Amino acid sequence: MNITPHLCFEGHCETAFRFYQQVLEGRITTMLAYGDTPMAPQVAPEWQRKIVHAGLSFEGGELAGVDLLPGTYKSPQGFFLTLGIPTRERTEEVFRALSEGGTVQMPLQQTFWSCAFGVLVDRFGIPWEINCQEGPAA
Repeated sequence: MNITPHLCFEGHCETAFRFYQQVLEGRITTMLAYGDTPMAPQVAPEWQRKIVHAGLSFEGGELAGVDLLPGTYKSPQGFFLTLGIPTRERTEEVFRALSEGGTVQMPLQQTFWSCAFGVLVDRFGIPWEINCQEGPAA
């Protein structure tokens, strides 16, 4: 078994997934628009190019995404996507990229379990915990 977080967006799924592809050094496996599905006749013209299903694969995980139909989106709450990153340098790089245009809730810092841990909500409204897998400095 595996778990794939399915992220919901309010019309910017494609932009978010292209950004995550770059930051996470992943590969987009699916980018399907509403207009390219049997749902097309039921979807407003301005929503035809929005995403009904996106898939992103990266080392150690995968994400799915969707643009929820107008009036149905709610901001994510009650969870974080947690990234465990092998090196401090890469941890700092990913934290910096994901926090750009977002809100840092806990700056990247040493903790009792990690040399670098931080919490943020990215510019797309997705909450992240970024954790370096190296232990704390002695």
